[in-house]
Amino acid sequence: MRALLTLCGYLLAIYCLLCLVLYLLQRQLIYFPVPAQLPPAEPLILPRPNASLLISQRPLDSQQALFYFGGNAEDVSVSLPEFAAAFPRHAIYLMHYRGYGGSSGKPSEAALVGDALALFDQLYSKHQAITVIGRSLGSGVAVQLAARRPVAQLVLITPFDSLSAVARQQMPYVPISWLLKDRFESHYFAADIRCPALLLVADQDEIINSRRSEALYRAFNADTARLMRYPGSHNSYLPASQLAEWIQALH
Repeated sequence: MRALLTLCGYLLAIYCLLCLVLYLLQRQLIYFPVPAQLPPAEPLILPRPNASLLISQRPLDSQQALFYFGGNAEDVSVSLPEFAAAFPRHAIYLMHYRGYGGSSGKPSEAALVGDALALFDQLYSKHQAITVIGRSLGSGVAVQLAARRPVAQLVLITPFDSLSAVARQQMPYVPISWLLKDRFESHYFAADIRCPALLLVADQDEIINSRRSEALYRAFNADTARLMRYPGSHNSYLPASQLAEWIQALH
């Protein structure tokens, strides 16, 4: 009996140590900063508290603009030429998160959302029809931006309703609700979105279960959002030209 209690004590200590490590390193597990492969020729620099953000851009004197928020390990700079070709009438702005591709600072949910709001506020006087696209982690940023600002239309690629729900599915025996700092509870903000929204869900997404995307879809107001499925996995390539066609169909 004593040996069993000792073993249980060791196992509990190991479990608590694992939880502590996950708590301390969680942002390193959520955010994977990458350098910019194509440093922009004419970058937009957005000064922010404790950070200076690099925005890859294709400036254009147009009422229409496109904001793109990428995934957790994505270099958005490589998408600029394709977005510029697919959206010839839009000014293009691709945000390098804090710590990513020339941006300083440390990423967190509050910081990324605040940066997105600041970018919108700076550019809205120039572009009053702003389309926002968010992919994976970026969908959590895009949803909160669209809930708080007059976005023209919203496109979410492989989105989730809640980062904590995704984490609970991947680590069911860890007390995620106690440990997680950045939750990206997109389902709380969806009902406040008034613009047309398109949710694009990969048929074979191995990272975000389709139930998470469907739960987010149900959180939108009726007739606000559409859900479309496309063949592929979480990281399958989606041409910007295809996105342009789907966005046009939202009108």
